[in-house]
Amino acid sequence: MERRTFLRAAAVGGSSAVLGGTLWRGAAYAAPAQPGTGPYGALGAPDTNGVRLPSGFTSRVIARSGQTVTGTSYTWHNAPDGGACYADDTGWIYVSNSEINPSGGASAVRFSSTGAINSAYRVLSGTRQNCAGGRTPWNTWLSCEEVSLGYVYETDPWGVQPAVRRDAMGRFKHEAAAADPVRKVVYLTEDETNGRFYRFIPATWGDLSAGKLQVMVAGSATSGSFTWADIPDPDGSPTTTRTQVSGSKSFNGGEGCHYADDTVWFTTKGDNRVWQLNLTANTYELAYDDSLVTSGTAPLTGVDNITGTSSGDLFVAEDGGTMEICVITPDDVIAPFLRIDGQSASEITGPAFSPDGTRLYFSSQRGTSGSSSGGITYEVRGPFRG
Repeated sequence: MERRTFLRAAAVGGSSAVLGGTLWRGAAYAAPAQPGTGPYGALGAPDTNGVRLPSGFTSRVIARSGQTVTGTSYTWHNAPDGGACYADDTGWIYVSNSEINPSGGASAVRFSSTGAINSAYRVLSGTRQNCAGGRTPWNTWLSCEEVSLGYVYETDPWGVQPAVRRDAMGRFKHEAAAADPVRKVVYLTEDETNGRFYRFIPATWGDLSAGKLQVMVAGSATSGSFTWADIPDPDGSPTTTRTQVSGSKSFNGGEGCHYADDTVWFTTKGDNRVWQLNLTANTYELAYDDSLVTSGTAPLTGVDNITGTSSGDLFVAEDGGTMEICVITPDDVIAPFLRIDGQSASEITGPAFSPDGTRLYFSSQRGTSGSSSGGITYEVRGPFRG
């Protein structure tokens, strides 16, 4: 899909935003239910789970850190973070990372065709601070360690095959991964104030045991053309991967990453931006930048995990901010989709849709307690756009 340089920001509480050099207000974009509410309408009052949702949507709690998952004997992990869904016969599986150090790892919940929980289990153990990651086209989960000289681990969402460390994908402070089946590469973000944006080219598509790690090379501007350059020493020692290539572009705190339709989007939390790469033209630009909001409240702050739907909508989770997941539409509207009340010391993590697109899974990493042991994982059902 094609997106313009900057996204029009839905007015929040009467605010307006200058994006791409144009002043936009609620009445300027395509017919939301109310000014500032976006395609799903206004958020309602908090439900029994403290979640504010548009009309027609409901939430339920799937799991809580330190407690057994409903209907199972499995204890859910602390600090749930990045996640993804996988089709499982007539049901599906949701995989979730654990961002604690030591231990970390990842767990999974298996659902029946009706959404009932069938089982929960561990898929990765003995790793450190597993933050985000990404799903592969061959149905594995790439779990990324957000530590210096961290690794990527390829895991089996069914918990049958042992997880495998993928050294060739580089050692750095990994955050997220997004697979591109057209170019047969995996994009990788780095959570450093001067982090880089990478791609890994497997020697054989579908096998991540060997390949070439490259870094994005571009100027200091917020838009332009880019190229890729090989990282000479992917193990990052003694010289960090982000400093090995002259001219590689620096990004302030790489977070979530999502690929669709010859485009890759990724977020940088340090400057609260969403970046967009046109992979056909080899150009990059900003899709969202809250520094261009000239009055009122920025509609999206603390950008973090990002995912998308078949309709072309992007869903961006906030780390802090107002504890929202915001939707960015193909016609460039940005507005809250949900908000969690009473959990300001937490962050929203791991948004992922069930294979049929009718359910959204995500977590509040620290819940109401503000502690990693207070994590809550949710499911939202409703009339998502197809």
